[in-house]
Order: sequence, then structure tokens, then C-alpha cells
Amino acid sequence: MRIAITGGTGFVGRHLAARLDPAQTVVISRRTGVEIDDPDALAAAFAGCDVVVHAAGINRQIGDQTFERVHVRGTRAVVEAARRAGVARIIMVSFLRARPDCGSPYHETKWAAEEIIRESGIAHTILKASMIYGPGDHMVDHVTRAVRSWPVFGTVGLGGRMVRPIPVDDFVEVILAAAEGRIDAPTVAVMGAEELPLEEAVRRVAAVAGKKPLFVPLPVWAIRVLAQVTEWTMKVPLVAKAQARMLGEGVSEPLPWAPEPPEGVRPRHPFSEDSIRAALPEEGAFGWHDLRVAGCFARVFRKARNGGRQSRTFGALGAS
Repeated sequence: MRIAITGGTGFVGRHLAARLDPAQTVVISRRTGVEIDDPDALAAAFAGCDVVVHAAGINRQIGDQTFERVHVRGTRAVVEAARRAGVARIIMVSFLRARPDCGSPYHETKWAAEEIIRESGIAHTILKASMIYGPGDHMVDHVTRAVRSWPVFGTVGLGGRMVRPIPVDDFVEVILAAAEGRIDAPTVAVMGAEELPLEEAVRRVAAVAGKKPLFVPLPVWAIRVLAQVTEWTMKVPLVAKAQARMLGEGVSEPLPWAPEPPEGVRPRHPFSEDSIRAALPEEGAFGWHDLRVAGCFARVFRKARNGGRQSRTFGALGAS
């Protein structure tokens, strides 16, 4: 079975690609030179593929990479390209609580993408996933680096919010089951084996990271302010606005309702010490290099340095 993966260099995409035969896998992303809303390029990439795993997505908007472009126009292009290439099945990675008319552009555009897949006429499975974690994620990674950076950790609006984290390897197993036709329902809710309060999940990560920060409860609106500030200032935000919305709601129940996958296909590993340790980042803490302004300074420095080299070169040529 030949599989194409959109968003193939992203978090879920690269873990899926690592499980597949490289000779039977097509990795598609901006890094491989294919724009998600280019149906011609996508159709060429999908040629000879039996299944497309549509994992391309963003959790914040930067420049022309908007939710509308990536989630909506991108999914339309994926469907058109899949039709042209004769793809038999599309597997879409969505979010557990993606839905219309909820005031969140992330949730609404993910839902719009789901609807495009449902109306495509192509056999499909939509995986509405809760929090997925593993090496290189935005959950364990950011919590770990945060507790390594600061002695105080704000449990912003976490009280009572429940989560069901999914190890990325378990989620890859669900994708493969869908690709092989072992999930009958066209839309399923994929949730981790263990449900726990979000605050407890954060405490477990901190404990495995060897830290005991002071946990301070803060109001829900504070996480929204934090999200906006870190989107402005950080290359990868400590928390994005879409993630702030997720945390504020909790991530343990699908909305709208969707069935879970069959018993033998569901994620089976709890949010344990071993699974958390496997996801811990190698880097120690947040630093100046995580700030967007640091990247600007670095670019200015490189241009100045290169300009100086050019000036010296032109001077040498003139002297000769």
C-alpha cells in the first residue's frame, strides 16, 4: 500500500512516516516544495498512491499561512488532487472538538475541512483526536521547558478541565488501522486510555522532568493573554490562542459526538512516567533563542556580516 502524507514533516506526519516503508511513502510539505493549496502539485505527488493521510494543519496563523488557506483551501486541494490521482481513501487528522459557529477560527476551519472530506465522495476516515504527545510535541515539550525555566507555573484555568492524552505511537496505530480499512465509521473520536485533570497531567510532567515548581492558580482569561503575548514574541508560542481555547474547554469529550474506534484499535497506553519520559525534550529551558526578535537580530547580523564580506571582496577586486 502506497501512502502519501500531507504535513509529512510535522509532528504526526513524521512519526507516521518513520513507521512506513520509505519506498512506499510520499512525504508532502512546504519543506518538500509542495504548497498545501496547489492541486496540481498535490496530484503529481499523489500519483500511484492508494491512501492519503491528510495531517497538514497549523495551530496559529503566520503571514500567508492562515487557517483558511491551510485547513479549508488546502483540504479542497487535497480532495481535488486525490480525485485526479485515483486515490482510494483519505484519512484526515482533525481535532476532538472541531465544530462550527464556536468563535474559534481554528475549530471552525478544522470543521469546515471535515465537511469537505465528508462531501468528497471518496472513502474516508476522519480522526477527531484529543491531545497527542511524544518526542517533538507541543505538550510535554513546552511544559517541561517551562518548569525548567521558571520556579512558578501558573495553572491557568486548569481546575476541573479533563484531558485524555494520546501517545503519538498509539495514534499512528489508529491511522494505520484506518488506512487498512479496519475502522468502519467515517468519523471517530480518538482519545487516550487515561482520563485525568489537566493540572494533574502538568504535575506529572514536572515530576518526571525532576522539577517541583510552585503551582499558582490563575483565572481563565490569563491563558488567553499569555497566548496572545507568546504568539507575538516567540517562534513557537508557549501556548497558542487555539491551544488556549482547547485548555479552557478541556480535551476529553468529542463535540459534536462521534464514536470511538473499535476496541482493538483504540489507544491503550496511559499517561505514565515512562511515556512522559520518552517525550521529554533534550533542550533544557526556554531562552533568548526562542524569541522571534532573536531571529530578527540573527538575520540582521548575517546580512551585516555578509555585506562586510562583499565590501572586502569588491575592495580587493578594485585594488587588483
